[in-house]
Amino acid sequence: MFTEQDFKAAIREIPDFPKEGILFYDITTLLKDPVAYNELITAMADSLRDLNVDVVVGPEARGFVVGAPVAYALNTGLVLARKPGKLPAETVSISYGLEYGSDKLEIHKDAIKPGMRVAIADDLLATGGTALATAKLIEEMGAEVVGLVFAIELTDLGGRERLADYDVQSFMKY
Repeated sequence: MFTEQDFKAAIREIPDFPKEGILFYDITTLLKDPVAYNELITAMADSLRDLNVDVVVGPEARGFVVGAPVAYALNTGLVLARKPGKLPAETVSISYGLEYGSDKLEIHKDAIKPGMRVAIADDLLATGGTALATAKLIEEMGAEVVGLVFAIELTDLGGRERLADYDVQSFMKY
């Protein structure tokens, strides 16, 4: 079983990306390592296993990379939360604020039913804006968000505090 240090050892750190002063934690090096990737997905799924999850939601786009295998490991379905115009059928949407503007997420209207128990899986918890918007959209659809799971958490950005009403798990904290 991997420890946080084992996971961190599989992450590449890139200084000054995407701009000067930012230290970027590149998860692609972990994803290409079959042992590390498997351990991460197993740990993420295990953190949700006792929550009786009906479906996992993966926010665009790196949420697909962890959300799909977590859903598979839990034997649930996967729902994609996408940017506008990416889903072909009727959608429900939510707009949310960003540091410099706003963004929008959409989910197929028929993907989540009232009363469903939903988990959100994503690669990174930073400010929590995308995760909170995803949770609110799921709740507006009548479902219950029973857990949020992230590979990486940037603790100084306050995402966990923003998601204080939810069960939040992460496996690497920076």
